[in-house]
Amino acid sequence: MRTRIAALLVVSASACGLLYAQGKAIKKVPLTQTPATSGEQMFKTYCAVCHGSDGRGNGPAATALKTMPTNLTQLAIRNSGTFPEDRVANVIGATSPVAAHGTQEMPVWGDLFKSVSGGAQDLVFLRVVNLTNYIKSIQAK
Repeated sequence: MRTRIAALLVVSASACGLLYAQGKAIKKVPLTQTPATSGEQMFKTYCAVCHGSDGRGNGPAATALKTMPTNLTQLAIRNSGTFPEDRVANVIGATSPVAAHGTQEMPVWGDLFKSVSGGAQDLVFLRVVNLTNYIKSIQAK
């Protein structure tokens, strides 16, 4: 009986949390320019709001999303110890389809990077590479 009540409380609390999260709205703001050379600064400016400053998917906007952001610190662990560098770069640059991109919950960074780089493809590439390298650097050991 106690187990059943405890399970019911957990389910009820989770359901309330989901309803609350669905009622939240994410405020859209203009894209801030960051140096293309700093993957860490780009991450803090562009990614941390959803993925959290530590990359674990616990950013302040995470609960307002339909799909929880990926824990970016676990990418290598989930890929047999190898960081999926090409896949991450493709997701960031929007050359690979991602479920979260289908509803535009995760911005298409390749296009946004073009806008802050004056359309210069080499700067977009540099941004994608440096952001990918930063995400690689925060992998759990």
